[in-house]
Amino acid sequence: MDIDDELDRLEDGLRRLKIEFEAYFNGGSPRPPNDTQWRVENLLKKYSDSSRMSFTQRFRYTGMAQRYGMYSELWRRRVRNREEGPRKTSFDLRAEHKTAAPAPFRVGWSDPSAEPEKVDQLFSAFLAAKKKAGEDTDKVAAESFKRFVKEKTEQLKRELKCEQVEYIVEVKGGQVRLKAKGL
Repeated sequence: MDIDDELDRLEDGLRRLKIEFEAYFNGGSPRPPNDTQWRVENLLKKYSDSSRMSFTQRFRYTGMAQRYGMYSELWRRRVRNREEGPRKTSFDLRAEHKTAAPAPFRVGWSDPSAEPEKVDQLFSAFLAAKKKAGEDTDKVAAESFKRFVKEKTEQLKRELKCEQVEYIVEVKGGQVRLKAKGL
């Protein structure tokens, strides 16, 4: 077999290897085409010493060797991703950190009129959570919020027969929720 026939065989092997890897990555084959890859690598090694080749044969060989190197790196990455799962970049980690729900804000009291600073803290936490969730805060008035908290506290103390009421501001499903429970 002369060099041109061997280069034709190398080109066919490279094309077949590419097709077999695509079949493997798309689920058509249960395992990677290691035997075809071994044959292509052996042919590449056999002609890596280009002293017997003409200029056109060397040019053709070099193009195929570069193509194989590019495919080989791509396949190596895809196999690694398939085995380990995709790696998270710093951009992905920052996005996760921004979208992670903040810890719920908690405050409790027995009489909101006697502790206005706690009511103000609750209102500030409620507004901050709404802004962070992208909700509209223009229609939330401080006085109506304070009146609501006072009425709700009295109602829960009567219904649950408790001394104190705890309010929790939390974000679930991208929506801000204000929860109250008796203590």
